[in-house]
Amino acid sequence: MEKFYEASKAEGPIDFINVFDLEEAAKTVIPTGGYGYINSGAGDIFTYRENERAFNHKLIIPHVLKDVELPDTTTEFAGDKLTAPIIMAPVAAHGLANVAAEEASAKGVATFGTIYTASSYASRTLEEIRAAGGADAPQWFQFYMSKDDGINRDILDMAKRNGAKAIVLTADATVGGNRETDRRNGFTFPLAMPIVQAYQSGIGQTMDAVYGSSKQKLSPKDVEFIAKYSELPVYVKGVQSEEDVERALGSGANGIWVSNHGGRQLDGGPASFDSLQYVAEAVNGRAPIVFDSGVRRGQHIFKAIASGADLVAIGRPAIYGLALGGATGVIQVFEFFKRELEMVMQLAGAQTVEDIKKTKLRENNYC
Repeated sequence: MEKFYEASKAEGPIDFINVFDLEEAAKTVIPTGGYGYINSGAGDIFTYRENERAFNHKLIIPHVLKDVELPDTTTEFAGDKLTAPIIMAPVAAHGLANVAAEEASAKGVATFGTIYTASSYASRTLEEIRAAGGADAPQWFQFYMSKDDGINRDILDMAKRNGAKAIVLTADATVGGNRETDRRNGFTFPLAMPIVQAYQSGIGQTMDAVYGSSKQKLSPKDVEFIAKYSELPVYVKGVQSEEDVERALGSGANGIWVSNHGGRQLDGGPASFDSLQYVAEAVNGRAPIVFDSGVRRGQHIFKAIASGADLVAIGRPAIYGLALGGATGVIQVFEFFKRELEMVMQLAGAQTVEDIKKTKLRENNYC
């Protein structure tokens, strides 16, 4: 790990054509260890690569004569009007990318006008994140449980005090995935994790140590505990199968978050998009669905919504924007996805987000 970790201090407009350009540019401003942690996947990175490729398993049929002009990406969700059905996924330690950290990303997401999901492993406090986003900006809290329920209650209390509108239980990271890039780089966290300081300092810890300090033995009872104690909607993140849908909803979850942690956990598992259709069929309208992993294009967002997602979360692209342009860079990344989504909607004959949900995709039998 770098002896002196110096994250980017950039703030201002950035110039990029697509997310892939953004990824390459970010590599030049994020220190090697931090970039490797943000960018890499697990093991042979099979699942990491499949996340993006899997979107080609379904095709968007162009439609004409649909009386569509200036498609509208706004959507209502849980009482909030969002600029687009695109939200910020929980990502640990934004301070690895930019010294302004979560304060800048929260400000950028709030300015764009959508939901910000703060990570338990953030490098800023929830008070700082809330202040940066503003009192009226919708924020959710992603929860890594401690082994101590007293600490868990304290953290949930903290989330409620700071206006969290939902709790997202990340259930697919009870141990660290096979992060070989981190081991090659000798990566340990150079930053504190103030939200979970009662059970994890962060500084000098490997990802395995960080996950090892959290609760491994998660069960439906944990969902029941969070729902009852917090009195907030609970989303279970990491769901990829019909059985897990039933376990989550049966234990009181209010929403399902389809994700494979961006290909960072179980390598050799299915792409998140390939799991989405099975999860959506199992949910069958009983709860909202959030989707993430591998999203790099507006067409990916369109396909996910057409396949059953209500919201699509982005992670790495927003962090690359943060590294290159601070809060302004984050806004630009969200605007990029919105513009591409509008273009796809126009060409596919969808005037609104509800129209996307009614769209039938075609199977790609040649992929």
